[in-house]
Amino acid sequence: MDWKKEWKILLGLMAAFLACYYLPVGHARFAGAVMESLLLVKSYAREHVLLCLVPALFIAGAIGVFVSQASVMKYLGARANRVLAYGVASVSGTILAVCSCTVLPLFAGIYKMGAGLGPATAFLYSGPAINVLAIVLTARVLGLRLGFARAVGAILFGIVIGLLMHMIFRKEEAARTQTLAALPPPEPTRPLWKVALYFASMVAILVFANWARTGDVRAAFLCCPNGLRTELVEGRIVETTDAHVRLVDSAGKEHKVERSLIQSVTATHPQSVQERIYRVRWPIVALCAALLGLMLIRWFKRDELREWGDKTWGFAKQIVPLLFIGVLVSGLLFGRPGHEGLIPSSWIAAAVGGNSLLSNFVASFLGTLMYFATLTEIPILQGLIGSGMGQGPALALLLAGPALSLPSMLVLRSIMGTKKTVVYVTLVVGLSTVAGIAFGWMVR
Repeated sequence: MDWKKEWKILLGLMAAFLACYYLPVGHARFAGAVMESLLLVKSYAREHVLLCLVPALFIAGAIGVFVSQASVMKYLGARANRVLAYGVASVSGTILAVCSCTVLPLFAGIYKMGAGLGPATAFLYSGPAINVLAIVLTARVLGLRLGFARAVGAILFGIVIGLLMHMIFRKEEAARTQTLAALPPPEPTRPLWKVALYFASMVAILVFANWARTGDVRAAFLCCPNGLRTELVEGRIVETTDAHVRLVDSAGKEHKVERSLIQSVTATHPQSVQERIYRVRWPIVALCAALLGLMLIRWFKRDELREWGDKTWGFAKQIVPLLFIGVLVSGLLFGRPGHEGLIPSSWIAAAVGGNSLLSNFVASFLGTLMYFATLTEIPILQGLIGSGMGQGPALALLLAGPALSLPSMLVLRSIMGTKKTVVYVTLVVGLSTVAGIAFGWMVR
């Protein structure tokens, strides 16, 4: 009998027993936190799985089947041209407006097909961090300096984190590269332009299905006087007086908000390109889907499609359960944006004031644990800044939060192992902390 293994099982059972024995059932905060975790999972399932995660899983499966390993290694491998590899990876988020969870299948796809750890982690960080709309809205709502610092920091971080990951694990990467290079290159079955169109149609579906609207939509960031609460309201402003603002959101629900509670209201021109594309996004998605279906019928064999489905299902089994567990835990600890979890938001607001090393570290660390859907970090920060958060910690959270979350860390561990995941998270937290301190010192 393996006594060491049996002791681990016994300790696990004892910990589970004590957790159940002292479960704080009946306490209002615990009950509220449980409800928040369930509501966050529901929100994630409704808003991110079908339109974000599912298309990303299919793209990842397609990378594993239809993209040659030689091509991935040539452009993103450990021996690829560094300027090209890191340059492309570090600005990928300008095209893919994805969150920290949606980028995971894409990262898994290119990494398992031979992309070097450096370029792959540069893509992993930059994918959710360099969201053009989020950066523009950050500059508009939180200030031009913070928006500019977020954009520059996100691009530099993608390159620096990728290079550091490559240097730290260069021996393992060298062995991995040799193993992959020894595999025989597959024979191309169709012209490159067909493969490019096939992937372009899927990427277009992912991008336009999640196209965020601006135009005549105004975002009101609220912070109530009886404690920290942030809320993002999007819709048409139909009436503005000295006492209140009346909005009608995209679902037709009316919101009447007191002017004293509104910290900022942003507006853009209703005829902007962003808004025009938003209004026709579903016809664009339908057209791309029709073209994809036509390509699948005309250009691909049944065995290839079956292999694509198997590969996609493999990624789904690996990623989806861990994501939902992570979202549940994140919701339990922190709640949804503007709502309380087990950790009171007043504690967070008190811990990130000023520009000390501790406040910047806390902002970076908590940012990596919290789950931010695209753009939700901005109203959260608006409320925190209104409660005394410093500019440095605000930047630290902006650089660490959107790129990482507790759900994404659980998945990353299953893709590249515990050691690489710990180093990656440490780099994100450490660099975000340093950037926050430097920025806070410059703007004081």
